[in-house]
Amino acid sequence: MGKSEYRRKRAVVWRHAEEGTGDPRQGDIWCMTTVALPPAAIVPHSVPAGAAMLRRTILTRLLSSPSTLPIVYLHRLLSAAAPAVSPNPSFAVEDYLVGTCGLTRAQALKASTKLSHLKSPTNPDAVLAFLAGLNLSSSDVASAVAKDPQLLCANVEKTLAPVVVGLTGHGLSHAEIARFVSLGRTIFRCRSVVSNLPYYMSLFGSIENLVRFLKQSSGLLGCSLEKVVKPNVLFLRKRGLADCEISKLFLSAPRLLSANPERFQAMVASAEGLGVPPGSVMFRHMLQAVTLLSEEKIAAKLESLKNTFSWSDAEVGIALCKAPKVLTKSKESLQSRSKFLISDVGLAPAYIAQRSVMLTYSLDGRIRPPVLCL
Repeated sequence: MGKSEYRRKRAVVWRHAEEGTGDPRQGDIWCMTTVALPPAAIVPHSVPAGAAMLRRTILTRLLSSPSTLPIVYLHRLLSAAAPAVSPNPSFAVEDYLVGTCGLTRAQALKASTKLSHLKSPTNPDAVLAFLAGLNLSSSDVASAVAKDPQLLCANVEKTLAPVVVGLTGHGLSHAEIARFVSLGRTIFRCRSVVSNLPYYMSLFGSIENLVRFLKQSSGLLGCSLEKVVKPNVLFLRKRGLADCEISKLFLSAPRLLSANPERFQAMVASAEGLGVPPGSVMFRHMLQAVTLLSEEKIAAKLESLKNTFSWSDAEVGIALCKAPKVLTKSKESLQSRSKFLISDVGLAPAYIAQRSVMLTYSLDGRIRPPVLCL
């Protein structure tokens, strides 16, 4: 190919990219290797405006119609639009995080410890350019990087691009994908999020509920769907809970979903043994109360409650069914409440058992003031 022919073909590619009318599958892909750095709006380096436009256009067209463009084209085109590696001896990670990614100095200091191996802004620039194509705001980018600094080390074409294409294939919009990115905590770098998404969408009912869950427990994506999550869900279904009840349970207590199945079944058995069936409104509260308690500790707590409030076994059961959180209170805090309510105020043990929720209130902040006003 002569120089004039090369210039002509390159000009066609640039013109098509700027107009958004070209087909990235046509022409010589290698002609675009000179195209390159991320948008100047994100990375404060000297970048030709046309290069920024080309990369944005390629990404936008690929993501808007993933079914018409095989993943191989996504990889090749993103590689073509990536900057050439050029080590920069003066590259300072902490300054880059502050000046380019928008982190505070304190956040950058903490994040830089996980990026000490970075010697050039090349890969971080490529990641930020990719995120720009997803229309993330600067604050969302800063939040994602602060939560997951190693996002800047992710391979765009081997990790990030396939995840985006997979999520788009499941029907997620760019705005919804951006919400996953902003969660940080390795979620967006987790390839299993694509294959497991249909199941979680079905379980939680909407992308909003799933994002809400992941905000509280991002570790879910690191759990085995077949060995942990599905067995726990199936166990609750066999106990008579509908999917909507199961999703509400896990939304209120996210860590339960990723609990070891044997431990999870033991917790459910403990809740049932304390008189709270799975269909009860208080079931999720009881599960949360027994999460960190062994059978021995539960037995010791029950005995302590009987001695502290002079309750019978039946009264202990009534008290816990009405306020499972009583199980999480220390022996000392319950003794101080018993002394005040029974010894000082003169309330009967049976009366307290029926209104056991008062035992979860602050003694000085909520229990004493109303009583002293009487």
